[in-house]
Amino acid sequence: MEQKMFCYQCQETAGCRGCTMVGVCGKQPDVAAMQDLLVYVSRGISAVTTALRKEGKTVAPEINHLITLNLFTTITNANFDRESIEARIRATLEAKAQLLAQLGDTANLPQAALWDGAGDWEEKAKTVGVLSTENEDIRSLRELITYGLKGLSAYSKHANALLQDDEDVDAFLQRALAATLDDSLTVDQLVALTMETGKYGVAGMAMLDKANTTAYGNPEITRVNIGVGKNPGILVSGHDLRDLEMLLEQTQGTGVDVYTHSEMLPAHYYPAFKKYPNFVGNYGNAWWKQKEEFESFHGPILMTTNCIVPPKDSYKDRLYTTGAAGYPGCTHIPGEIGEQKDFSALIAHAKTCEPPAQLETGEIVGGFAHAQVLALADQVVEAVKSGAIRKFVVMAGCDGRAKSREYYTEFAKALSQDTVILTAGCAKYKYNKLPLGDIGGIPRVLDAGQCNDSYSLAVIALKLKEVFGLEDINDLPIIYNIAWYEQKAVIVLLALLYLGVKNIHLGPTLPAFLSPNVAKVLVDNFGIAGIGTVEGDMKLFFGENA
Repeated sequence: MEQKMFCYQCQETAGCRGCTMVGVCGKQPDVAAMQDLLVYVSRGISAVTTALRKEGKTVAPEINHLITLNLFTTITNANFDRESIEARIRATLEAKAQLLAQLGDTANLPQAALWDGAGDWEEKAKTVGVLSTENEDIRSLRELITYGLKGLSAYSKHANALLQDDEDVDAFLQRALAATLDDSLTVDQLVALTMETGKYGVAGMAMLDKANTTAYGNPEITRVNIGVGKNPGILVSGHDLRDLEMLLEQTQGTGVDVYTHSEMLPAHYYPAFKKYPNFVGNYGNAWWKQKEEFESFHGPILMTTNCIVPPKDSYKDRLYTTGAAGYPGCTHIPGEIGEQKDFSALIAHAKTCEPPAQLETGEIVGGFAHAQVLALADQVVEAVKSGAIRKFVVMAGCDGRAKSREYYTEFAKALSQDTVILTAGCAKYKYNKLPLGDIGGIPRVLDAGQCNDSYSLAVIALKLKEVFGLEDINDLPIIYNIAWYEQKAVIVLLALLYLGVKNIHLGPTLPAFLSPNVAKVLVDNFGIAGIGTVEGDMKLFFGENA
Protein backbone atom coordinates (compact mmCIF):
# COMPACT_ATOMS: atom_id res chain seq x y z
CA MET A 1 0.00 0.00 0.00
CA GLU A 2 1.37 3.38 -1.04
CA GLN A 3 2.32 5.75 1.79
CA LYS A 4 0.18 8.86 2.01
CA MET A 5 2.54 10.63 4.43
CA PHE A 6 5.50 10.01 6.67
CA CYS A 7 5.95 11.44 10.14
CA TYR A 8 7.77 10.00 13.14
CA GLN A 9 8.45 13.07 15.25
CA CYS A 10 6.36 12.05 18.31
CA GLN A 11 6.47 9.13 20.73
CA GLU A 12 3.10 7.74 19.68
CA THR A 13 3.99 7.40 16.00
CA ALA A 14 2.44 4.28 14.49
CA GLY A 15 4.22 1.09 15.50
CA CYS A 16 7.10 3.21 16.82
CA ARG A 17 8.17 3.40 13.17
CA GLY A 18 6.21 6.19 11.52
CA CYS A 19 2.72 7.33 10.57
CA THR A 20 2.19 6.63 6.87
CA MET A 21 -1.58 6.81 6.26
CA VAL A 22 -2.81 9.30 8.85
CA GLY A 23 -1.21 10.64 12.01
CA VAL A 24 -1.96 8.95 15.31
CA CYS A 25 -2.42 12.56 16.47
CA GLY A 26 -5.20 13.00 13.90
CA LYS A 27 -3.08 14.90 11.35
CA GLN A 28 -4.31 14.24 7.80
CA PRO A 29 -1.90 13.53 4.92
CA ASP A 30 -2.56 16.86 3.17
CA VAL A 31 -1.79 18.75 6.39
CA ALA A 32 1.32 16.65 6.94
CA ALA A 33 2.45 17.55 3.41
CA MET A 34 2.00 21.27 4.01
CA GLN A 35 3.87 21.00 7.31
CA ASP A 36 6.74 19.29 5.48
CA LEU A 37 6.70 22.13 2.97
CA LEU A 38 6.62 24.76 5.72
CA VAL A 39 9.71 23.20 7.30
CA TYR A 40 11.36 23.17 3.86
CA VAL A 41 10.75 26.87 3.17
CA SER A 42 11.84 27.66 6.73
CA ARG A 43 15.11 25.87 6.02
CA GLY A 44 15.39 27.86 2.80
CA ILE A 45 14.85 31.27 4.38
CA SER A 46 17.23 30.27 7.19
CA ALA A 47 19.94 29.61 4.61
CA VAL A 48 19.37 33.15 3.33
CA THR A 49 19.43 34.78 6.78
CA THR A 50 22.58 32.83 7.65
CA ALA A 51 24.24 34.07 4.47
CA LEU A 52 23.14 37.64 5.22
CA ARG A 53 24.71 37.48 8.67
CA LYS A 54 27.94 36.23 7.12
CA GLU A 55 27.91 39.35 4.98
CA GLY A 56 27.56 41.45 8.13
CA LYS A 57 23.94 42.36 7.49
CA THR A 58 21.24 42.54 10.14
CA VAL A 59 18.22 40.25 10.18
CA ALA A 60 15.10 41.96 11.49
CA PRO A 61 13.36 40.55 14.59
CA GLU A 62 10.20 40.10 12.51
CA ILE A 63 12.03 37.58 10.32
CA ASN A 64 13.35 35.73 13.37
CA HIS A 65 9.82 35.59 14.77
CA LEU A 66 8.46 34.35 11.44
CA ILE A 67 10.85 31.39 11.34
CA THR A 68 10.32 30.60 15.02
CA LEU A 69 6.54 30.54 14.63
CA ASN A 70 6.83 28.43 11.47
CA LEU A 71 8.60 25.68 13.37
CA PHE A 72 6.27 25.96 16.35
CA THR A 73 3.31 25.54 14.00
CA THR A 74 4.62 22.12 12.92
CA ILE A 75 5.02 20.71 16.45
CA THR A 76 2.86 17.68 17.21
CA ASN A 77 -0.77 18.55 18.02
CA ALA A 78 -0.34 22.29 17.48
CA ASN A 79 -1.94 23.06 14.12
CA PHE A 80 -4.24 20.94 11.98
CA ASP A 81 -5.45 23.80 9.75
CA ARG A 82 -4.11 23.49 6.21
CA GLU A 83 -5.19 27.01 5.22
CA SER A 84 -3.25 28.65 8.02
CA ILE A 85 -0.16 26.57 7.24
CA GLU A 86 -0.35 27.50 3.57
CA ALA A 87 -0.65 31.15 4.58
CA ARG A 88 2.59 30.80 6.53
CA ILE A 89 4.31 29.23 3.50
CA ARG A 90 3.24 32.16 1.34
CA ALA A 91 4.39 34.70 3.93
CA THR A 92 7.76 32.96 4.20
CA LEU A 93 8.27 32.88 0.43
CA GLU A 94 7.46 36.60 0.21
CA ALA A 95 9.86 37.45 3.04
CA LYS A 96 12.57 35.27 1.49
CA ALA A 97 12.26 37.05 -1.87
CA GLN A 98 12.87 40.38 -0.16
CA LEU A 99 15.87 39.00 1.72
CA LEU A 100 17.39 37.48 -1.42
CA ALA A 101 17.40 40.96 -2.96
CA GLN A 102 19.62 42.13 -0.08
CA LEU A 103 22.14 39.31 -0.47
CA GLY A 104 25.34 40.04 -2.31
CA ASP A 105 26.25 36.46 -3.26
CA THR A 106 23.60 33.84 -3.96
CA ALA A 107 25.86 31.36 -5.75
CA ASN A 108 26.22 28.90 -2.90
CA LEU A 109 22.66 28.85 -1.67
CA PRO A 110 20.79 25.53 -1.56
CA GLN A 111 17.75 24.87 -3.73
CA ALA A 112 15.39 25.45 -0.78
CA ALA A 113 16.63 29.04 -0.58
CA LEU A 114 15.87 29.65 -4.26
CA TRP A 115 12.50 27.89 -4.62
CA ASP A 116 9.85 30.53 -5.35
CA GLY A 117 6.75 28.46 -4.68
CA ALA A 118 6.09 27.54 -8.30
CA GLY A 119 4.31 24.29 -9.17
CA ASP A 120 2.05 21.91 -7.30
CA TRP A 121 2.75 22.23 -3.59
CA GLU A 122 1.62 18.72 -2.69
CA GLU A 123 3.93 17.27 -5.35
CA LYS A 124 6.77 19.46 -4.11
CA ALA A 125 6.14 18.29 -0.54
CA LYS A 126 6.64 14.66 -1.60
CA THR A 127 10.20 15.49 -2.62
CA VAL A 128 11.26 17.39 0.51
CA GLY A 129 9.86 15.38 3.43
CA VAL A 130 11.74 13.31 5.98
CA LEU A 131 12.44 10.39 3.63
CA SER A 132 14.04 12.64 1.00
CA THR A 133 17.30 12.08 2.90
CA GLU A 134 18.30 8.57 1.84
CA ASN A 135 21.14 7.83 4.27
CA GLU A 136 19.49 6.55 7.45
CA ASP A 137 22.05 7.99 9.88
CA ILE A 138 22.22 11.40 8.20
CA ARG A 139 18.41 11.46 8.15
CA SER A 140 18.26 10.51 11.82
CA LEU A 141 20.64 13.27 12.88
CA ARG A 142 18.98 15.88 10.66
CA GLU A 143 15.62 15.07 12.18
CA LEU A 144 17.00 14.97 15.73
CA ILE A 145 18.41 18.46 15.18
CA THR A 146 15.22 19.68 13.50
CA TYR A 147 13.02 18.38 16.32
CA GLY A 148 15.31 19.97 18.88
CA LEU A 149 14.99 23.26 16.97
CA LYS A 150 11.21 22.90 16.94
CA GLY A 151 11.29 22.61 20.71
CA LEU A 152 13.63 25.59 20.93
CA SER A 153 11.29 27.58 18.69
CA ALA A 154 8.41 26.97 21.09
CA TYR A 155 10.35 28.33 24.04
CA SER A 156 11.68 31.26 22.02
CA LYS A 157 8.18 32.17 20.86
CA HIS A 158 6.87 32.33 24.44
CA ALA A 159 9.78 34.59 25.39
CA ASN A 160 9.17 36.74 22.29
CA ALA A 161 5.53 37.16 23.37
CA LEU A 162 6.90 38.79 26.53
CA LEU A 163 9.16 41.02 24.40
CA GLN A 164 12.34 39.08 25.15
CA ASP A 165 14.67 38.18 22.27
CA ASP A 166 18.11 36.63 21.99
CA GLU A 167 19.76 37.27 18.63
CA ASP A 168 22.34 34.55 19.31
CA VAL A 169 19.60 31.97 19.82
CA ASP A 170 17.79 33.08 16.65
CA ALA A 171 20.99 33.09 14.61
CA PHE A 172 21.90 29.60 15.80
CA LEU A 173 18.42 28.22 15.19
CA GLN A 174 18.54 29.46 11.60
CA ARG A 175 22.14 28.37 11.03
CA ALA A 176 21.39 24.87 12.32
CA LEU A 177 18.16 24.63 10.34
CA ALA A 178 20.04 25.63 7.19
CA ALA A 179 22.73 23.05 7.98
CA THR A 180 20.15 20.26 7.67
CA LEU A 181 20.19 21.05 3.92
CA ASP A 182 23.98 20.65 3.63
CA ASP A 183 24.86 17.31 2.04
CA SER A 184 28.57 17.84 2.73
CA LEU A 185 28.19 17.49 6.50
CA THR A 186 29.42 14.20 7.94
CA VAL A 187 27.87 12.15 10.72
CA ASP A 188 30.49 13.48 13.14
CA GLN A 189 29.75 17.07 12.17
CA LEU A 190 26.02 16.51 12.63
CA VAL A 191 26.62 14.90 16.03
CA ALA A 192 28.55 18.04 17.02
CA LEU A 193 25.70 20.20 15.76
CA THR A 194 23.26 18.12 17.80
CA MET A 195 25.23 18.88 20.95
CA GLU A 196 25.38 22.56 20.01
CA THR A 197 21.60 22.47 19.70
CA GLY A 198 21.53 21.37 23.34
CA LYS A 199 23.75 24.32 24.27
CA TYR A 200 21.30 26.76 22.72
CA GLY A 201 18.44 24.84 24.26
CA VAL A 202 19.83 25.85 27.65
CA ALA A 203 20.14 29.46 26.45
CA GLY A 204 16.59 29.45 25.07
CA MET A 205 15.10 28.08 28.27
CA ALA A 206 17.10 30.60 30.31
CA MET A 207 15.69 33.39 28.12
CA LEU A 208 12.14 32.17 28.72
CA ASP A 209 12.75 31.76 32.44
CA LYS A 210 13.94 35.37 32.56
CA ALA A 211 10.95 36.52 30.52
CA ASN A 212 8.43 34.73 32.75
CA THR A 213 9.95 35.73 36.06
CA THR A 214 10.51 39.34 34.97
CA ALA A 215 6.86 39.63 33.94
CA TYR A 216 5.20 37.57 36.65
CA GLY A 217 7.67 37.08 39.53
CA ASN A 218 9.36 33.90 40.72
CA PRO A 219 7.05 30.89 41.16
CA GLU A 220 6.30 30.19 44.80
CA ILE A 221 4.83 27.30 46.76
CA THR A 222 1.13 27.33 45.94
CA ARG A 223 -1.89 25.20 46.69
CA VAL A 224 -4.05 25.04 43.56
CA ASN A 225 -7.78 24.38 43.73
CA ILE A 226 -8.94 21.51 41.49
CA GLY A 227 -12.64 22.00 42.16
CA VAL A 228 -15.04 24.38 40.40
CA GLY A 229 -16.99 27.54 41.16
CA LYS A 230 -20.58 28.51 40.38
CA ASN A 231 -19.91 30.93 37.52
CA PRO A 232 -19.54 30.10 33.84
CA GLY A 233 -15.91 29.68 32.89
CA ILE A 234 -13.24 29.78 30.22
CA LEU A 235 -10.65 26.99 30.17
CA VAL A 236 -7.12 27.85 29.01
CA SER A 237 -4.82 25.11 27.78
CA GLY A 238 -1.39 25.10 26.17
CA HIS A 239 1.61 27.04 27.46
CA ASP A 240 1.42 30.76 26.63
CA LEU A 241 1.32 32.85 29.81
CA ARG A 242 0.92 36.14 27.94
CA ASP A 243 -2.32 34.89 26.37
CA LEU A 244 -3.57 33.91 29.82
CA GLU A 245 -2.66 37.33 31.21
CA MET A 246 -4.60 39.14 28.48
CA LEU A 247 -7.62 36.90 29.01
CA LEU A 248 -7.58 37.46 32.77
CA GLU A 249 -7.40 41.23 32.29
CA GLN A 250 -10.37 41.17 29.93
CA THR A 251 -12.55 38.94 32.13
CA GLN A 252 -12.39 41.16 35.21
CA GLY A 253 -15.90 42.14 36.33
CA THR A 254 -17.62 40.02 33.68
CA GLY A 255 -18.83 37.25 35.97
CA VAL A 256 -16.76 34.73 34.00
CA ASP A 257 -14.20 32.58 35.79
CA VAL A 258 -10.92 31.36 34.27
CA TYR A 259 -9.42 27.89 34.77
CA THR A 260 -6.16 26.34 33.61
CA HIS A 261 -5.82 22.96 31.98
CA SER A 262 -2.83 20.63 31.58
CA GLU A 263 0.43 22.56 31.02
CA MET A 264 -1.14 25.86 32.05
CA LEU A 265 -1.44 24.64 35.67
CA PRO A 266 1.92 26.28 36.67
CA ALA A 267 0.50 29.74 35.93
CA HIS A 268 -1.02 29.55 39.42
CA TYR A 269 2.48 29.49 40.91
CA TYR A 270 3.40 33.00 39.68
CA PRO A 271 2.65 35.86 42.10
CA ALA A 272 1.34 38.17 39.37
CA PHE A 273 -1.58 35.88 38.51
CA LYS A 274 -2.79 35.66 42.11
CA LYS A 275 -4.27 39.16 41.96
CA TYR A 276 -7.11 38.03 39.70
CA PRO A 277 -10.09 36.99 41.84
CA ASN A 278 -11.73 35.03 39.01
CA PHE A 279 -8.65 32.83 38.45
CA VAL A 280 -10.33 29.86 40.11
CA GLY A 281 -8.06 26.85 39.71
CA ASN A 282 -7.03 23.96 37.47
CA TYR A 283 -9.56 21.79 35.68
CA GLY A 284 -8.77 18.25 34.64
CA ASN A 285 -5.55 16.52 33.82
CA ALA A 286 -3.05 16.08 30.99
CA TRP A 287 -3.82 17.01 27.39
CA TRP A 288 -4.85 13.57 26.17
CA LYS A 289 -7.94 13.46 28.40
CA GLN A 290 -9.39 16.60 26.87
CA LYS A 291 -12.22 14.97 24.88
CA GLU A 292 -14.00 14.00 28.08
CA GLU A 293 -12.88 16.97 30.16
CA PHE A 294 -13.62 19.64 27.56
CA GLU A 295 -17.10 18.22 27.11
CA SER A 296 -17.84 18.42 30.84
CA PHE A 297 -16.37 21.91 31.19
CA HIS A 298 -19.39 23.35 29.31
CA GLY A 299 -17.71 26.69 28.52
CA PRO A 300 -15.30 27.87 25.80
CA ILE A 301 -11.75 26.52 25.68
CA LEU A 302 -8.75 28.54 24.50
CA MET A 303 -5.86 26.55 23.03
CA THR A 304 -2.81 28.80 23.19
CA THR A 305 -0.42 26.18 21.79
CA ASN A 306 -0.29 22.41 21.43
CA CYS A 307 -1.64 19.96 22.48
CA ILE A 308 -4.93 19.77 20.54
CA VAL A 309 -6.79 16.48 20.26
CA PRO A 310 -9.23 16.57 17.30
CA PRO A 311 -12.40 17.75 19.05
CA LYS A 312 -15.78 16.09 19.33
CA ASP A 313 -18.66 17.81 17.55
CA SER A 314 -20.27 18.28 20.97
CA TYR A 315 -17.75 20.99 21.91
CA LYS A 316 -15.97 21.90 18.68
CA ASP A 317 -17.90 25.18 18.50
CA ARG A 318 -16.50 26.03 21.96
CA LEU A 319 -12.86 25.42 20.96
CA TYR A 320 -10.88 28.56 20.11
CA THR A 321 -7.24 28.74 19.01
CA THR A 322 -4.58 31.43 18.99
CA GLY A 323 -0.87 31.80 18.22
CA ALA A 324 0.69 28.71 16.61
CA ALA A 325 -2.41 26.61 17.30
CA GLY A 326 -5.10 25.99 14.73
CA TYR A 327 -7.90 23.59 13.90
CA PRO A 328 -10.24 23.75 10.88
CA GLY A 329 -13.71 24.96 11.79
CA CYS A 330 -12.60 26.49 15.10
CA THR A 331 -12.41 30.25 15.63
CA HIS A 332 -8.84 31.58 15.63
CA ILE A 333 -8.04 34.67 17.73
CA PRO A 334 -5.44 36.74 15.85
CA GLY A 335 -2.70 38.86 17.35
CA GLU A 336 0.99 39.34 16.68
CA ILE A 337 3.80 39.75 19.21
CA GLY A 338 3.27 42.97 21.15
CA GLU A 339 -0.38 43.29 20.09
CA GLN A 340 -3.37 43.13 22.41
CA LYS A 341 -5.59 40.17 21.53
CA ASP A 342 -9.34 40.54 21.67
CA PHE A 343 -10.97 37.75 23.65
CA SER A 344 -14.43 39.32 23.76
CA ALA A 345 -15.89 36.49 21.64
CA LEU A 346 -14.87 33.91 24.26
CA ILE A 347 -16.22 36.02 27.10
CA ALA A 348 -19.56 36.54 25.35
CA HIS A 349 -19.71 32.82 24.56
CA ALA A 350 -18.92 31.87 28.16
CA LYS A 351 -21.84 33.96 29.43
CA THR A 352 -24.24 31.71 27.50
CA CYS A 353 -22.82 28.50 29.00
CA GLU A 354 -23.45 26.55 32.18
CA PRO A 355 -20.75 26.45 34.87
CA PRO A 356 -18.28 23.57 34.56
CA ALA A 357 -19.22 20.16 35.91
CA GLN A 358 -17.11 19.16 38.89
CA LEU A 359 -14.55 16.46 38.13
CA GLU A 360 -12.76 16.37 41.48
CA THR A 361 -12.18 18.36 44.63
CA GLY A 362 -9.18 19.31 46.71
CA GLU A 363 -5.82 20.93 46.03
CA ILE A 364 -2.46 20.10 44.53
CA VAL A 365 0.81 21.73 45.52
CA GLY A 366 3.38 23.17 43.14
CA GLY A 367 5.68 26.11 42.57
CA PHE A 368 9.07 24.51 43.08
CA ALA A 369 11.03 26.30 40.37
CA HIS A 370 14.70 27.01 40.99
CA ALA A 371 14.29 30.22 43.04
CA GLN A 372 11.86 28.55 45.43
CA VAL A 373 13.91 25.36 45.81
CA LEU A 374 17.13 27.31 46.31
CA ALA A 375 15.35 29.30 49.02
CA LEU A 376 14.89 25.93 50.73
CA ALA A 377 18.46 24.88 49.98
CA ASP A 378 19.58 24.62 53.60
CA GLN A 379 16.59 22.43 54.45
CA VAL A 380 17.14 20.25 51.39
CA VAL A 381 20.89 19.87 51.98
CA GLU A 382 20.33 18.96 55.62
CA ALA A 383 17.75 16.35 54.59
CA VAL A 384 20.27 14.81 52.18
CA LYS A 385 23.10 14.86 54.73
CA SER A 386 20.92 13.31 57.42
CA GLY A 387 19.75 10.57 55.08
CA ALA A 388 16.12 11.72 55.21
CA ILE A 389 16.38 12.19 51.43
CA ARG A 390 18.30 9.35 49.81
CA LYS A 391 17.65 10.16 46.17
CA PHE A 392 16.00 12.69 43.90
CA VAL A 393 14.25 11.22 40.89
CA VAL A 394 13.75 13.52 37.90
CA MET A 395 10.48 12.42 36.30
CA ALA A 396 9.93 15.42 34.05
CA GLY A 397 8.57 15.36 30.53
CA CYS A 398 5.31 14.51 28.84
CA ASP A 399 2.20 12.48 29.40
CA GLY A 400 0.37 10.60 26.66
CA ARG A 401 -2.35 8.13 25.79
CA ALA A 402 -0.34 4.92 25.68
CA LYS A 403 -1.25 2.38 28.34
CA SER A 404 2.48 1.75 28.83
CA ARG A 405 2.69 5.17 30.48
CA GLU A 406 0.97 3.74 33.55
CA TYR A 407 4.54 2.64 34.32
CA TYR A 408 5.24 6.15 35.63
CA THR A 409 2.34 6.07 38.08
CA GLU A 410 3.40 2.66 39.37
CA PHE A 411 7.05 3.76 39.53
CA ALA A 412 6.10 6.79 41.64
CA LYS A 413 4.05 4.59 43.97
CA ALA A 414 6.94 2.13 44.33
CA LEU A 415 9.50 4.77 45.35
CA SER A 416 10.57 4.55 48.98
CA GLN A 417 9.64 7.29 51.46
CA ASP A 418 13.18 8.72 51.36
CA THR A 419 12.96 9.75 47.70
CA VAL A 420 11.76 13.03 46.19
CA ILE A 421 10.38 13.41 42.66
CA LEU A 422 11.51 16.47 40.69
CA THR A 423 9.12 17.14 37.83
CA ALA A 424 8.12 19.60 35.12
CA GLY A 425 5.79 19.24 32.17
CA CYS A 426 2.54 17.30 31.94
CA ALA A 427 4.25 14.04 33.00
CA LYS A 428 3.36 15.19 36.52
CA TYR A 429 -0.27 14.22 36.00
CA LYS A 430 0.73 10.58 36.30
CA TYR A 431 1.47 11.09 40.02
CA ASN A 432 0.85 14.64 41.25
CA LYS A 433 -2.47 13.69 42.86
CA LEU A 434 -1.12 10.62 44.66
CA PRO A 435 -0.88 10.85 48.48
CA LEU A 436 2.92 10.57 48.53
CA GLY A 437 3.39 12.77 51.61
CA ASP A 438 6.45 14.80 52.49
CA ILE A 439 9.89 14.56 54.07
CA GLY A 440 10.27 16.96 56.96
CA GLY A 441 7.85 19.36 55.31
CA ILE A 442 9.37 18.96 51.82
CA PRO A 443 6.71 17.50 49.49
CA ARG A 444 7.78 14.30 47.78
CA VAL A 445 6.66 15.72 44.44
CA LEU A 446 8.36 19.03 43.63
CA ASP A 447 6.71 20.49 40.54
CA ALA A 448 8.88 23.11 38.84
CA GLY A 449 6.23 23.98 36.25
CA GLN A 450 5.85 23.63 32.49
CA CYS A 451 8.07 21.53 30.23
CA ASN A 452 10.33 24.56 29.65
CA ASP A 453 10.83 24.72 33.41
CA SER A 454 12.99 21.64 33.11
CA TYR A 455 15.57 24.42 33.01
CA SER A 456 14.80 24.92 36.70
CA LEU A 457 15.64 21.30 37.39
CA ALA A 458 19.01 21.78 35.70
CA VAL A 459 19.68 24.94 37.73
CA ILE A 460 18.79 23.08 40.92
CA ALA A 461 21.11 20.20 40.03
CA LEU A 462 23.99 22.54 39.24
CA LYS A 463 23.47 24.39 42.54
CA LEU A 464 23.43 21.13 44.51
CA LYS A 465 26.63 20.10 42.73
CA GLU A 466 28.20 23.35 43.91
CA VAL A 467 26.86 23.03 47.47
CA PHE A 468 28.15 19.49 47.86
CA GLY A 469 31.49 20.39 46.27
CA LEU A 470 31.22 17.77 43.54
CA GLU A 471 33.30 17.73 40.36
CA ASP A 472 30.71 15.91 38.25
CA ILE A 473 26.96 16.56 38.08
CA ASN A 474 26.51 12.80 37.74
CA ASP A 475 27.84 12.30 41.28
CA LEU A 476 24.68 13.87 42.70
CA PRO A 477 22.06 11.56 44.26
CA ILE A 478 19.80 12.17 41.24
CA ILE A 479 18.21 9.59 38.94
CA TYR A 480 16.72 10.60 35.57
CA ASN A 481 13.65 8.64 34.50
CA ILE A 482 12.01 10.89 31.93
CA ALA A 483 8.91 10.45 29.79
CA TRP A 484 8.82 12.08 26.36
CA TYR A 485 6.13 12.75 23.78
CA GLU A 486 7.02 15.56 21.40
CA GLN A 487 9.66 17.99 20.26
CA LYS A 488 9.92 20.17 23.35
CA ALA A 489 11.02 17.08 25.23
CA VAL A 490 13.70 16.60 22.56
CA ILE A 491 15.29 19.99 23.24
CA VAL A 492 15.13 19.35 27.00
CA LEU A 493 16.95 16.05 26.46
CA LEU A 494 19.62 17.69 24.29
CA ALA A 495 20.03 20.46 26.88
CA LEU A 496 20.62 17.90 29.63
CA LEU A 497 23.17 16.09 27.48
CA TYR A 498 24.96 19.37 26.81
CA LEU A 499 25.13 19.99 30.57
CA GLY A 500 26.88 16.65 30.96
CA VAL A 501 24.03 14.63 32.46
CA LYS A 502 24.45 10.92 31.76
CA ASN A 503 22.47 7.71 32.26
CA ILE A 504 19.11 9.25 31.42
CA HIS A 505 16.33 6.69 31.05
CA LEU A 506 13.82 7.69 28.41
CA GLY A 507 10.42 6.15 27.86
CA PRO A 508 7.98 4.69 27.28
CA THR A 509 9.86 3.99 24.03
CA LEU A 510 13.01 5.39 22.47
CA PRO A 511 12.37 7.77 19.56
CA ALA A 512 11.61 6.16 16.21
CA PHE A 513 13.76 8.79 14.51
CA LEU A 514 16.94 7.44 16.12
CA SER A 515 18.64 5.08 13.70
CA PRO A 516 20.47 2.12 15.30
CA ASN A 517 23.83 3.84 14.76
CA VAL A 518 22.70 7.19 16.18
CA ALA A 519 21.08 5.45 19.13
CA LYS A 520 24.40 3.67 19.73
CA VAL A 521 26.21 7.02 19.84
CA LEU A 522 23.82 8.22 22.55
CA VAL A 523 24.12 4.97 24.48
CA ASP A 524 27.93 4.78 24.26
CA ASN A 525 28.60 8.44 25.02
CA PHE A 526 25.77 9.38 27.37
CA GLY A 527 24.37 6.15 28.75
CA ILE A 528 20.90 6.82 27.29
CA ALA A 529 18.61 3.85 27.98
CA GLY A 530 14.97 2.92 27.79
CA ILE A 531 12.71 1.75 30.61
CA GLY A 532 11.89 -1.78 31.69
CA THR A 533 9.51 -3.03 34.33
CA VAL A 534 8.90 -1.05 37.50
CA GLU A 535 10.35 -3.85 39.62
CA GLY A 536 13.39 -4.25 37.40
CA ASP A 537 14.07 -0.53 37.19
CA MET A 538 13.73 -0.07 40.95
CA LYS A 539 16.49 -2.65 41.40
CA LEU A 540 18.55 -1.02 38.66
CA PHE A 541 18.28 2.45 40.23
CA PHE A 542 18.32 1.56 43.92
CA GLY A 543 19.82 -1.92 44.16
CA GLU A 544 18.31 -4.96 45.85
CA ASN A 545 17.18 -2.86 48.82
CA ALA A 546 14.85 -0.70 46.72
